Amino acid sequence: MLPDLKLNDIVRLRKPHPCGSHEWKITRLGADIRLQCLGCQRLVMLPRRQLARRLKNIVSSANNNESAN
Repeated sequence: MLPDLKLNDIVRLRKPHPCGSHEWKITRLGADIRLQCLGCQRLVMLPRRQLARRLKNIVSSANNNESAN
C-alpha cells in the first residue's frame, strides 16, 4: 500500500537514478505519479503500484515545508 503522499513531497527510492541521485520530488498525483529527479531535473511517470515497490522512505513532507516558512 502506498503511503499518504502529497504534492511537493521529497521521496527516496531504493535504486539511484543514472545521474546518481536517490531523491525525487513529487510533481503530480493521480493514477500515475510524476517524479522529478533532484539531481538532473528529469521527469518520470510511474504507476502507483510501481512507486510503492520502489519507495524507500519519505525524506520531507510538503506539510513540514509549509509550516517551516
